[in-house]
Amino acid sequence: MFILASQSPRRQQLLKEIVPDFSVVVSEVDEEKIIPSTDPFRLPIEESILKAKAVAKDHPDDEILACDTVVLLDGHPLGKPKNRAEAIQMLRNQSGKEQLVISGYTHIFRGKIHTGYDVTTVYFNELSDELIERYIDECQPFDKAGAYGIQDEYGLIKKIEGSYSNVMGLPLEKLKEDLSRFREEGSIDR
Repeated sequence: MFILASQSPRRQQLLKEIVPDFSVVVSEVDEEKIIPSTDPFRLPIEESILKAKAVAKDHPDDEILACDTVVLLDGHPLGKPKNRAEAIQMLRNQSGKEQLVISGYTHIFRGKIHTGYDVTTVYFNELSDELIERYIDECQPFDKAGAYGIQDEYGLIKKIEGSYSNVMGLPLEKLKEDLSRFREEGSIDR
C-alpha cells in the first residue's frame, strides 16, 4: 500500500495525479520540536525524513511518502502565521520581493530511503494593505507557509520560475521522475 504521511488536502489532491490509490496516515511528529537546520535548504528534507520514519515504524511493509515545504524570504524561513497580525506582516514583507519555495520529500520503499527536493522562485506583486487585508479575510491563509496559497488566484504573485505544484507543497514533476527511478534502481539518495 502507498501511504502519504501528510494531512494537507493540497498534497493529497496533487498526489492523486501521479498515484491514484493511496492512504493517508498523519505522522505524530511535533514540528514545533524540530530543531531547524542551519542550512534552510536541508530543513524540509530533514522534516520529511522524520515524518516518513515515524509512519514507517507502524507500516514497515508499505511504501511511504512524506513532504515538507519551506518558504525563504531574504534567506530566512517563513512559517505559518499564528494569527491575523502575523499574516499581514508576512505579506507586507513579501510585497514586491522574490522568495524561494523549497519542498523536500522522503520516500521509503522496501526498506530503502530516498530523499529529494525542488526549488521554485516566486515573485510577488506590490501589495496594498487593502489587498492584503481582503485576501486574509477571504482566504484565511493561516495553514500556509508564508501566509499565502499560490492557487488562490488573488493577484499576489507576478510570476514564478519553476514548478507550480512545488509552491502548492508537492513537486509533482520531480517526484514522479524520482519515484519511477527509485522503484527501478533502488535507493538513489542525493
